[in-house]
Amino acid sequence: MAEAMNRAASGVARSVLVTGGGRGIGAATSWLCAQRGWAVAVNYANGADAAETIAARIRAAGGTALAVQADVADEPQVLRMFETLDREMPPLHGLVNNAGVVDQPGRIESISVARLQRMFAINVFGSFVCAREAVKRMSTAHGGAGGAIVNLSSAAARIGAPGQYVDYAAAKGAIDAFTLGLAKEVATEGIRVNAVRPGIIDTEIHASGGIPDRVQQMAPHVPMQRAGSAEEVAEAILWLLSDASSYTTAAIIDVTGGR
Repeated sequence: MAEAMNRAASGVARSVLVTGGGRGIGAATSWLCAQRGWAVAVNYANGADAAETIAARIRAAGGTALAVQADVADEPQVLRMFETLDREMPPLHGLVNNAGVVDQPGRIESISVARLQRMFAINVFGSFVCAREAVKRMSTAHGGAGGAIVNLSSAAARIGAPGQYVDYAAAKGAIDAFTLGLAKEVATEGIRVNAVRPGIIDTEIHASGGIPDRVQQMAPHVPMQRAGSAEEVAEAILWLLSDASSYTTAAIIDVTGGR
């Protein structure tokens, strides 16, 4: 780890933006990116303390990190975030579109347009806008040096989440389609685009969706008989960011314990 951190400090590291990087899968990804030599921009919308804690931990270990605020659903905030990265971080070479939300469980009859607008604004529109800005900076067609984008989908995209989160499942289905299309669009411009579909992962997102004990409820239904960890998802993300996956694009990797 120290060697990777030293590479970052010496200026040879490339930077990666992790949206929603202060908690859960995002926090695990931010920390693992730093361990692998990336300079890390830890994005947050509201959780400044959590994001700064991760950034400070990276800096204390000898790495380069910046906590940067932006609600990905708000285009002007996203534009300001990328301008900050342009000024304060090494050239962008990676984007992890991790920021996302669920809502309270419910059937279609209870889902309002306001809920749908929030769900798609954060989970879909935010990923589009962040990817757009990353492509502008990384694409060889725009003078960039290439890079990698990893989108966070969900097993819900292929299961459908009936009776709970059909809107979330639909939003993540859109991310799957976006991943495939964008990967082919920029394949000759030095950018690889892939996605990871987590299953039942032990993070606080379940509590935010109104089912704090969902991990315990669902673990017996997973073939591996347990929930996954944020770190296990982060390992898949880091592989897709790395040169080890140099011939992998338009791929969607399930990290679901077989579910």
